[in-house]
Amino acid sequence: MNIALVGIWVWTAVEVVLRVRDRLRHRGSTARDGGTRPLIVVLVVIAVAGAELSDVFLPSSSVLLLLGAHAAWMAAGVAIMVVGLVVRLWAITVLGAAFRTTVEVDEDQVVVDNGPYRWVRHPSYTGALLIIVGFGIAEANLISVLLAVVLAVVLPVLAFALRIRVEERARVETMGAPYENYRARTKGLVPGVW
Repeated sequence: MNIALVGIWVWTAVEVVLRVRDRLRHRGSTARDGGTRPLIVVLVVIAVAGAELSDVFLPSSSVLLLLGAHAAWMAAGVAIMVVGLVVRLWAITVLGAAFRTTVEVDEDQVVVDNGPYRWVRHPSYTGALLIIVGFGIAEANLISVLLAVVLAVVLPVLAFALRIRVEERARVETMGAPYENYRARTKGLVPGVW
């Protein structure tokens, strides 16, 4: 059994639960998303499928087993996936009812700058990207590692960057100066970098 693929299914189940929760709370309007929600889903599916399908073209056993590195790549990738899922769930928990899978900002919402939000403004996206990259690495072949870098980083980062722009515009419009001050002192996705 491919433990990395199980990790993807666990992550998918978490996302489904979040969407159901939004629906039950009568939240989840995509009116302000700017089309970013389906874009993220499509690019993440492409990244994961690309990493999974790469095993068909270059099975992990063909190169990495010869180098004795298959288990190490798998373990490292799964560890990165677990860290990503923990970061995403931590971010969701800290925001509580204010967390949505869509771009919505409540009129009375305050800036949250504790938990993972003290280091980055979008830790749930950081977590998602770690899950995807970890999956590519856990597939443990040279093509999937390359795909993890190209597909699982570049494509989703572009989608998340667009989403971040849309979200931050909505937050500035609703929260004003407190959010602008928070944005000035924190990075978007990677602590101290970007």
